[in-house]
Amino acid sequence: MSALLDLPNIQGFAVRGYRLPWARYLLLHIDDGPSARALLREILDQVLTAAPWSVKPESGINLAISYEGLRAMGLPDSSLAGFPEDFREGMAARAGRLGDTGDSAPERWEPCFLDPGVHVLVMISAKDEAALNAHDRDIRDRIARSGGLSVVADPIKTELPEGNEHFGFADGFAQPSIEGSDIKPLPGQGAPDGNGWRPIRAGEFLLGYIDEEGVLPPAPAPDALAVNGSYLVYRKLHQDVAAFRAQLAGAAAHYPGGEEHLAAKIVGRWRDGTPVELSPDSPDPGVVGDPARNNAFSYGDDPEGLRCPVGAHVRRVNPRDSLPFEGKLVNRHRLVRRGIPYGPPLPDGAPDDGEDRGVVFMSLQSSIARQFEFVQAQWLNDGNTFRLGDDQDALLGPQDHEGVRKMTVPGSPPFFVGPLSRVVTVRGGEYFFCPGMNGLRFLAALETGT
Repeated sequence: MSALLDLPNIQGFAVRGYRLPWARYLLLHIDDGPSARALLREILDQVLTAAPWSVKPESGINLAISYEGLRAMGLPDSSLAGFPEDFREGMAARAGRLGDTGDSAPERWEPCFLDPGVHVLVMISAKDEAALNAHDRDIRDRIARSGGLSVVADPIKTELPEGNEHFGFADGFAQPSIEGSDIKPLPGQGAPDGNGWRPIRAGEFLLGYIDEEGVLPPAPAPDALAVNGSYLVYRKLHQDVAAFRAQLAGAAAHYPGGEEHLAAKIVGRWRDGTPVELSPDSPDPGVVGDPARNNAFSYGDDPEGLRCPVGAHVRRVNPRDSLPFEGKLVNRHRLVRRGIPYGPPLPDGAPDDGEDRGVVFMSLQSSIARQFEFVQAQWLNDGNTFRLGDDQDALLGPQDHEGVRKMTVPGSPPFFVGPLSRVVTVRGGEYFFCPGMNGLRFLAALETGT
């Protein structure tokens, strides 16, 4: 029998979606550790936790801190040394294994991610724009008064309807159910167990809990810092909407099913979110509108990908029971995904207008290397794992060699989407630690670093 999670001591967004539709992210640099700790003490009561709400708050925050941010706050070397290599190195240093090359290479990133560097991520969530702006002003005023921190990047805020992204697809499906979270699991969110679906062990996402291997994930000392914490991946991804539309239209001109059908095959869901595996020929509002059905599918009886291509985006990021991923291998690479689109939408049929638009992608996991980096490098960037050769994910694959890579839509005969061009470019990112409330209190109480 598994223990329930310590929900009041877990930052809420690590476990549950808030349904607070307005959000803004601030990226901070720490110049003075004592000032940063003082600010943390000031805003601890604003942090939203995973404890159930009796009344939905108007707004709140969540916090994450990079390795260099923890150092700047004065965390002792004995604790810093306990963090894994992936987190200590940071995202820019691991660009090669992520496929962040060419236009996505760190030297092309927005300057703040490299100099002076991002130390703290403040995520503000609110019920409406007025509440968001009020909370944003309060946080900025406190930062200015602290004298030891500075905002190093303009805020990111959503400008699209909730649940949509710039390429025109509904998003936010297929979050893993977490054991002990006190949230009723829905079919398809966890792991198949022969009698339906069971939740994923909490240790895949949170430190201090048993994982799918039946052990506690590695964690830094002391427990007061680490338990209830999670590692957060933050990536600002620019979407070239005009290029995506042109690539899709060009390929669809030769595809018998037409543009919308091909778009669904590329993603694995129709634009409204209907899973192609459940409805391969058309969207089905009855399926996508039913939380008990819109994620309740597997690929076990579609090994060749005739309904949902093996190389479709959603099948790559979560192969479920696809061969050769039966059993707990897939469960060891699951991610809790969070994030928001940013920038104004590009009107239908319009050429590129030069505006910056895209999505801030975030994932939470107990191992950056085993979960996020594995999925990015092995499942999105490479086709060998899926017996697809050089095929890449048409959305997030790196396409290092423009005009070479492709995606295959199985059939008689198969259809090849390509040559693929880059439609998503990394503009910056970092790896963060998202402490539990106990960890935030531990950091706030530090006196000196050693």
